[in-house]
Amino acid sequence: MKQELRREDNQSFPSDDYSSATPPNKSQLNRRQFVETVGKGALAVTILPRHVLGGKHFIAPSDKITLAYIGTGTEGIRELLPLLANNSFHVVAVCDPNKEAVGYKDWAKDWLKNEIRKAINKSDWEPGGDNMIPGGRDCGKSIVDNYYANLHPELNYQGCTAYADVRDLLTKEKDLNAVKIMTPDHLHGVVSIAAIKNGKHVLVHKPLSNRLLEGKNVIETARNSKVITHLIPWDSNGSMEQVMAWINAGAIGTLQEVHNWTNRPVWPQYPTIPTETPAVPPGLDWDLWIGPEAIRPYHPHYTNMVFRGWYDFGGGSMADMGHYSLWTVFEALKLTSPTVVEPNLSHVVGMNDPVPFQIHNDFSFPMASTVRFKYPANGSRPAIDLCWYDGGMKPARPVELIEANKELPAEGMMFVGDQGKILAGFNVQDPHIVSGKKMEAAAANTDKRSQVDQTSEALPLFVEACKSGKQYPGNFGQAEYITEAINLYAVALRTGKLLQYDSANRKITNVTDANKYLSREYRSGWDPSTM
Repeated sequence: MKQELRREDNQSFPSDDYSSATPPNKSQLNRRQFVETVGKGALAVTILPRHVLGGKHFIAPSDKITLAYIGTGTEGIRELLPLLANNSFHVVAVCDPNKEAVGYKDWAKDWLKNEIRKAINKSDWEPGGDNMIPGGRDCGKSIVDNYYANLHPELNYQGCTAYADVRDLLTKEKDLNAVKIMTPDHLHGVVSIAAIKNGKHVLVHKPLSNRLLEGKNVIETARNSKVITHLIPWDSNGSMEQVMAWINAGAIGTLQEVHNWTNRPVWPQYPTIPTETPAVPPGLDWDLWIGPEAIRPYHPHYTNMVFRGWYDFGGGSMADMGHYSLWTVFEALKLTSPTVVEPNLSHVVGMNDPVPFQIHNDFSFPMASTVRFKYPANGSRPAIDLCWYDGGMKPARPVELIEANKELPAEGMMFVGDQGKILAGFNVQDPHIVSGKKMEAAAANTDKRSQVDQTSEALPLFVEACKSGKQYPGNFGQAEYITEAINLYAVALRTGKLLQYDSANRKITNVTDANKYLSREYRSGWDPSTM
């Protein structure tokens, strides 16, 4: 689970519009249009004038988006608080296979609990369970119920419903308009597809899926529907405006390489499969937590903050951070599918006394890695290499920095041309020309969606899209190629081999055995085609 406390930059690009619904004109602004794919039509709900139902800033219940919150771990709860504060939403259900706040981990012991107390206006609120870190569906329900009861008593709120199984939620919540998915990575794809098939608008955290073919399925299901979809990290993307202005003006000659590096992982990545079989914590439905993946004995090393280090449950450091830094790069440079993916990774050695041996690891991400993607030319843009680094790995320090006795930052991005280099922060912030033609920065950043805050802009954009039926930047279709890259990164590391990728046929051509990692074998009841 990533520490989402930092909200980096954002950029707006023309969006894909999958909807055939006509946006309402001014005379229709008193009607809400939610699209239901099952009926292949639009459901319009008449809204009474707000002054009839409440005060100046009152939003009638019928004007709110009814939303189910799926995934109430620490990060899920962290993002639930600003959503509750947005009066355009009405959270009617929460869902998590874990009932009680037992065994959760966070970046600080009391920070989240104190934030909850402030948000719900209840200074003595406790999470229950082991009374340590908040988490679980009981906490989620308590937060929602207390928020509405304490801050909006005029609603006569009757309480939200708590579910363990997301399939039950989607079956029983008939009047639901949307879902927000904050589960571990391995559930994102199957839950998104099920929600879309049920006609629900979808907000989901990164990645869309931790399997390439499942990710493609999510995107195609969205394109064939009329629901609004949004992959949340778009709201924190940086702006490529200044970098592209310099590249297009010839400041560094012909662009050849893009380098992006992070200090992630900042969670334990276990080099061996757990052999202990501790008891399942009270209230945790382990079968539901596993979901579509192959069943195995419960172990805390799989769950909560550390799930992302396992190929079965997570997407690794690139899935965690690459959406924030590279999605805007993909858009600006028109990157589509790579032809070659080349990994380099750390390994772990064990002892079989008295002989050391290298552990064969195709189950968890390495402690550190670099992966090079080769992208073909596209239009006027020549072929380029995209290089990702994690675990403290960095590109070679440019000679310009060596001569100036300067280090590369812990996280950053660098654009390398045949005549110069541009260095920037991890999210392309504060770019500057290291070498090449010295050019002034633009007078002002005209990208008005940079540094989006969920409470001020990102959520209202989703609300407006749900009402108009028109997709907006950050939708699932726009995420196709970043989703493809992140899943190929995982496959390359899992095999440890250079991969040649045939995007037209969605196959790896030179390492046949690697193709099994492009998809998963679904357990009974979790195949997206039957959910």
